[in-house]
Amino acid sequence: MSEKTAVLGVVGLGSMGLGAALSAVRRGVPTWGLDTRPEPVAALVQAGGHAAGSLAELAAHCDVVQVLVVTAAQTEQVLFGEGGLAEHLRRGAVLVCSATVDPTLPPRWEARLAERGLWLIDGPVSGGPKKAAAGEMTMMAAGRDEAFAAAGTLLDAVAGKVYRLGERVGVGSTVKMVNQHLAGVHIAAACEAMALGLRAGADPRALYEVICNSAGSSWMFQNRVPHILDGDYTPLSAVNIFIKDLGIVLDAARALAFPLPLAATAHQLYLATAAAGHGAEDDSAVIKFYAALAGLELPAAPAKP
Repeated sequence: MSEKTAVLGVVGLGSMGLGAALSAVRRGVPTWGLDTRPEPVAALVQAGGHAAGSLAELAAHCDVVQVLVVTAAQTEQVLFGEGGLAEHLRRGAVLVCSATVDPTLPPRWEARLAERGLWLIDGPVSGGPKKAAAGEMTMMAAGRDEAFAAAGTLLDAVAGKVYRLGERVGVGSTVKMVNQHLAGVHIAAACEAMALGLRAGADPRALYEVICNSAGSSWMFQNRVPHILDGDYTPLSAVNIFIKDLGIVLDAARALAFPLPLAATAHQLYLATAAAGHGAEDDSAVIKFYAALAGLELPAAPAKP
């Protein structure tokens, strides 16, 4: 990139994308954002960022664009759809694709972008909304050295840890796939374990405290069980997200003829929870599947004054 101040764009100002954009603004990076919802766009502008009305407008200003939408189909639309970024970004710009996707897709995207003189970094992220908002999320990044050189320090503006995993795009998505395997299994296991404790008569808050300080704890247990204790299933990450992500994991494993019995069982639990009407709720709502099965009374949200 030239010596002028590099400009970042973020497409998709969801729980992770807005956090990334706000972190960049706090670090003095000129930042443009685009989302279909007005609320996160307004939050970015209030913090000192800029709102784009279209992909073309965002592309006109940006040297690096992080695409933080939910699915592979949405990513492809942003990149290659009518009026997409590939059509409007200047040559030498960098696209950082951060959705959880099938690892076979980033190499295809890289080839198409290269035809237009654009770089791709396969850079999925993890850490949740709080770490994203604090600029502390983890990026699992793979791409050519030239792509990282062109991105400069902008990746560090949105992530606390940027792991460079080699020049072959798809490796970042492979590592994210493994992370999602573990995360999905750990959340399902945490819900099952809490349901077991409730069924046996344990006090849920005491149970949570003890497990958090014992060998059976996990990051997901500590992060998700408070949602259950508070009776708050506002979706920070929805049940439907893990239906998608564990589906990616299982499809990849099937292509490798590799067995994943734990992931398959967890996937079924998310599917069952969604079938019971909780797909749009927080992924900790998996415990509702067990509650219905065993007739458990879950902690209720505090009454509003």
